[in-house]
Amino acid sequence: MTTLRLISSMATKPLLADLVALYKAQDPDVQIQLESVGGVDAAKRVQAGEAFDGVVLASDAIDKLTASGHVLAGSRADLVRSGVAVAVPAGQPVPDISSEAALKAAILAAPTLGYSTGPSGVQLAKQFEAWGIAETIAPRIVQAKPGVPVGSLVALGEVSLGFQQLSEMLGVQGITIVGGMPPAVEIITTFSGSVASTSTQQDAMRALLAFWQSPACDALKRQHGMAPA
Repeated sequence: MTTLRLISSMATKPLLADLVALYKAQDPDVQIQLESVGGVDAAKRVQAGEAFDGVVLASDAIDKLTASGHVLAGSRADLVRSGVAVAVPAGQPVPDISSEAALKAAILAAPTLGYSTGPSGVQLAKQFEAWGIAETIAPRIVQAKPGVPVGSLVALGEVSLGFQQLSEMLGVQGITIVGGMPPAVEIITTFSGSVASTSTQQDAMRALLAFWQSPACDALKRQHGMAPA
């Protein structure tokens, strides 16, 4: 029996749970222990030398871990592309976000705005800077703590306009998903897996990542609001 220990960010938690089950169905001799935490915390734990066989994070985070020697060079496997969605509390008016100008207007009109500490939040903050509205809206921003879904803050009414990966918005009760950001400013994050340098099961981990990249997993990825990478 082979046991693989993986760590991932919250963005891929529901998808990976299903992908784990799919892999175990075709290879029952492999046990997979998956822990999902905030992406920043996951990277810190890998950097601290905690023993994992595999890491699934945003591709830029994987690249940084590769450069620092914490995951194996050449083992990166791009799994999914995930877009950022916009949500409002259920029952509230749905704003127009069909164009860049409309989205900017909706943001300026929102009493409170929420986004995560993950890669989508970083990109969103850059967009606010590019629009020249960062200082104007700064007092209204509620940044979700690592591991806390933005959708939950929207559902509680703490955030009137929330932004996070669509995969993390799906299934959250008490919110209305308005849609993805318009093409001109859409934020797409690629999530990738890699073999941790601490792994003692490198071949088994590579086999798992290869399966997760295969067409056999495409339908599951789409069900979770993501596109195969």
